[in-house]
Amino acid sequence: MRTLASRRQLGYRIAPLRHGRPGPHTMISPIRTVAPGESAGSLARELEAGAVLLFPDLPFPFSDFEKRFTERPFADGKAKNVNIRGEAAELRGAAGTPEEQEALRQILIRYRAFARDLIGTYLPDYADRVSLAGTSYRPFDVDRRKLSWRRDDTRLHVDAFPSNPIGEKRILRVFRNINPSGEPRRWRVGEDFGSMAEKFLPRVPRYSALSAHVLAALRITKARRSEYDHLMLHLHDALKQDETYQASAPQADVAFRPGATWVTFSDLVMHGAMGGRYMLEQTAYLPVAAQADPALSPQRILAAKLGRPLHA
Repeated sequence: MRTLASRRQLGYRIAPLRHGRPGPHTMISPIRTVAPGESAGSLARELEAGAVLLFPDLPFPFSDFEKRFTERPFADGKAKNVNIRGEAAELRGAAGTPEEQEALRQILIRYRAFARDLIGTYLPDYADRVSLAGTSYRPFDVDRRKLSWRRDDTRLHVDAFPSNPIGEKRILRVFRNINPSGEPRRWRVGEDFGSMAEKFLPRVPRYSALSAHVLAALRITKARRSEYDHLMLHLHDALKQDETYQASAPQADVAFRPGATWVTFSDLVMHGAMGGRYMLEQTAYLPVAAQADPALSPQRILAAKLGRPLHA
């Protein structure tokens, strides 16, 4: 791992630990800078162990016409992001002329290919097993209105999707700061998943297979929630709702500079988005079985904490 001084030269800043002090088994999620031309090596294992992989200067150029998308938001304001999904790459949530909307759609298609190539180059064992989901353009600053605690993404959390159970899959995300004026994308990262789970698992209500079947039958969820999905949703909510934990838990501030790309398992790494405008994001799913070490997945960590396999 590079020293803090050398990391600061490579495209981002990480502030010292603030608030709580880590215990003997607590680790703050590390930021792992990947050097230009570095071979894949152990990157997958580091990612699976809770690292955020940082690529300071991978090229993703914009044409003169495309630069307008980093100068003002091309979004209809009905949702916080503009996105494409599926092979048809239908654009949702965009504003602008038909020509501008098509250009923005092409940027997102190109970013999807960029993310796939990054995974294939630096995480080659994942390449044939990963499936790409939504690709988004995020032009707005972090929403600081008086949101409910559940919707407030400045609070430390792990990702879980209420209507889209994922079961035996991981949430892998590829972010890029495309801000034109030097503004960083500011995050905070928290303690390791296992340490957090030990604190919050006792608060989670018992899983009900019957309730999961009913939610799926009523199409409230796209598939039946597994016990893992149940646990993650309740952990997500318990974390965000706990004001004391948010204020005092071990955590560090991170600033990703323009041009930086970072990759993490957002279902494992405790994170909060604190500020910054103009970002691209790609969500991908990876089967737990495709990991270099499935024991490092939140699915297996939670099972180990409970002392039994989770209900499928």
